[in-house]
Amino acid sequence: MDSLTQIALGIAVAEVCAGKKLKNKSFLYGAILGTIPDLDILIGLFLNPVDGVLIHRGISHSLLLFLFLSPFLGWLISKIEKKNINFLGATSMVFWCLFTHVLLDMFTSWGTQILWPLSHRFALKTIFVIDPLYTIPLLIALLMVWRTKEVVLRKKYIIRGLLISSAYLLLSCFIKLYALNQFEKALTKQGINYSEIIVKPTAFNLILWNANVSTTENYLLGDYSLFDSQPISFKAYAKNINLESKLKGNSDFEKLKKVSEGWYIISKQKENLYFNDLRFGLLNDNPKQPQFAFSYQFIPTNSGLKAVEVTKEKRDGKLLLKKIFKRLKGN
Repeated sequence: MDSLTQIALGIAVAEVCAGKKLKNKSFLYGAILGTIPDLDILIGLFLNPVDGVLIHRGISHSLLLFLFLSPFLGWLISKIEKKNINFLGATSMVFWCLFTHVLLDMFTSWGTQILWPLSHRFALKTIFVIDPLYTIPLLIALLMVWRTKEVVLRKKYIIRGLLISSAYLLLSCFIKLYALNQFEKALTKQGINYSEIIVKPTAFNLILWNANVSTTENYLLGDYSLFDSQPISFKAYAKNINLESKLKGNSDFEKLKKVSEGWYIISKQKENLYFNDLRFGLLNDNPKQPQFAFSYQFIPTNSGLKAVEVTKEKRDGKLLLKKIFKRLKGN
């Protein structure tokens, strides 16, 4: 999830674990602990762009790291706050702040390698990385907590905020199952044979959902709004397996295949090859030159072809949001 949400969740968890002992200092420790797993982004700035993407939500989001890191940070906090909290209390706070960060990330499309060094990513794909309706209850609860010193009231406010945001997260799971069922029924009705399907929400909402469908020769992309009254339609994008042969053995290509979990197509424009990650949809659906949200161009260098992410313009994001807002009203 976005940094603001993770900070808010970190503070909320720190308040539950140690608010009685640390008072408003729980805001400081919760904000820091809620941010720590995402510091892998800073490390990625010093790496090859593809390697930076590959490590994101890897070891920094692993349960194994948390089991080692929690006692150390717990010891450090207990030394700083020796009059307020002991080692076990501080260690417990650290672990739950880190662990809930990863649990929340598991609900997004990107997912996490919570069992690193195992390479599998766990991604429930029920919520977009930024969703105000999840974050706002936490922010309101934190505002109420900050304004009161009454221990009972502080806990009441923060528990209420966590329950509301968690209920929203649970709701996202049920809505996803419903959307998945609608896509599956549409595919069956249209006589489309497929081997795999993934369904995920569009930006900032749980109303409009996208589906990626894998068939023998194509990937099908479709969308469904809870307000739709017309049948779901799918657009086909050729897998272009013949273009992959030109990238065989390329290290960046192999890494991107791993990152995309196999959901990609290779396209060609003006003799340039592009790797397009299908999981995050399209910025535009121009039939002659579709632009995917995450796309990498292979640039010739002295050491061979290197993948560089295609720059996205601000206007691309604005147009996409307008398109989503219009589409979620129904077809």
